[in-house]
Amino acid sequence: MNTFAGIPQEAFLFYGELENNNTREWWLEHKGTYESAVREPLAALLAGLEPEFGPAKLFRPYRDVRFSPDKSPYKTAQGAFATRQEGVGFYLQVSADGLLLGGGYHSHTPAQLGRYRAAADASASGAALQDIVDALAAAGFNVGGEKLKTVPRGFDRTHPRAELLKHKSLSAGVELGRPDWVSTAAAGEEIAGRWRALRPLVEWVGRYAAP
Repeated sequence: MNTFAGIPQEAFLFYGELENNNTREWWLEHKGTYESAVREPLAALLAGLEPEFGPAKLFRPYRDVRFSPDKSPYKTAQGAFATRQEGVGFYLQVSADGLLLGGGYHSHTPAQLGRYRAAADASASGAALQDIVDALAAAGFNVGGEKLKTVPRGFDRTHPRAELLKHKSLSAGVELGRPDWVSTAAAGEEIAGRWRALRPLVEWVGRYAAP
């Protein structure tokens, strides 16, 4: 395994060019850049973070175009997910826009959604979640996820955590762009620090709304 030395600027430039040249011919011509500037550095990064945040998976670079009107064959970002439980964990993405980090959960089942709403409604667990998302927002994270337009049936529209009850999934993320440290070995600790800030949200989901 290679030692992580940062995410090279070539990774971001690669995706900027891919956005304008999303063809198999261009990809094959530049696949070596993808391997050396994107896949290998991120694999080394995730291996270093695994003891603290769990095993991570790099997503495939190929788009599933079977049911999409957009037939461009390649994703214009490289994503990775460090899994704590199925669908719950920490996210990383590299694209032409730079580096994005996040955490929480995106997929959900009816049973999981029921557990989430019950915990968000309950006084102790709900207040703890509100404190977590408030702290993340104050730290510069964007709190998001799939939401209903109104409070779900069975809950008071004036509920003190009405906005949290609207969520069907819950995550928080921050877009970092291309900070000076991103192409240095210090990127590992910078990314770990932001994932640590997201850990209370990930652990809350794991405790109260596990899949």
